[in-house]
Amino acid sequence: MAFLRSTFISLSKSPAMRRFSESSSLGGRLSSRFVAGMEIEDVLRAAEELNANGISATLDSLGESVGTQAEARRSADTYHRLLDAISERKLNANVSVKLTQMGLALDPALAYQIASELVSHAAGLGNFVRIDMEDSSFTDVTLDIVRRLRASDTGGLASRADAGHVGVVIQAYLYRSLADVEALVRDRIRVRLCKGAYQEPPDVAFPAKSDVDANYVKLMKILLQSGVYHGIATHDEKMIDATRSFVQEKGIDLKSFEFQMLYGVRRDLQRSLVSEGFGMRVYIPFGPEWYPYFMRRLAERPANVLFLARNFFRS
Repeated sequence: MAFLRSTFISLSKSPAMRRFSESSSLGGRLSSRFVAGMEIEDVLRAAEELNANGISATLDSLGESVGTQAEARRSADTYHRLLDAISERKLNANVSVKLTQMGLALDPALAYQIASELVSHAAGLGNFVRIDMEDSSFTDVTLDIVRRLRASDTGGLASRADAGHVGVVIQAYLYRSLADVEALVRDRIRVRLCKGAYQEPPDVAFPAKSDVDANYVKLMKILLQSGVYHGIATHDEKMIDATRSFVQEKGIDLKSFEFQMLYGVRRDLQRSLVSEGFGMRVYIPFGPEWYPYFMRRLAERPANVLFLARNFFRS
């Protein structure tokens, strides 16, 4: 399993494989399980379908590091269009943004300015921007930018536990995440808790899944008792059961947090949790730059390879 994970992570960084995959009909066909489509209309349609089933959404325009300020601005424009479309169609949806797509690797000041404009736009519409976490080399600067965005987030009801307009992602496999969660809770910043999807060295992240799981549960318990609305992002039924048990033990309101899952993964479990009264949000990616995201999904859960193979040859 570890070998498969490292293989898919390595492939996610291959420019040649990315060029081939993103330009081939075979690649597009394989990715369609986890990627809603190539255009804004595709992701809006997917969000409408989820909303009709009592599931909210977060929309992600795929892409990572950009090479110029103009590319960063074009990426941001897609998100401004998404925010307007969500408002116009009255969708139960928000957006998720990678700071490298906003120019972080070029100039942190540029990324902050672009992200600030997005958060201001979202606040004016009563919506929310989730700042995604990338590999550990970006953790400090990402958290710094999120704290600055939160400090300037004065649109409307930003002080309410459930109405802030910016949040961040924390990855449970990093050793540092306990300290980061404690600080974010003090600052009342909304968190999406996930396990982590990047290849990290053993001096930075827990190598063993059992240790990652234990840390995930520890962080989940801190978040759910914080009085701030957080997202518990997992497809792992052991983590879901641990969350259920803790919620029941502490009498935590089911409406005070939400589970989050990925588009195309465990749809049966998504529906089941909704039927139990839990909030559910699905992360829906779209766009032509899907290859790195797709390979990380296979790395997270190699069983997805068998699922894709069965469905590909069946169709």
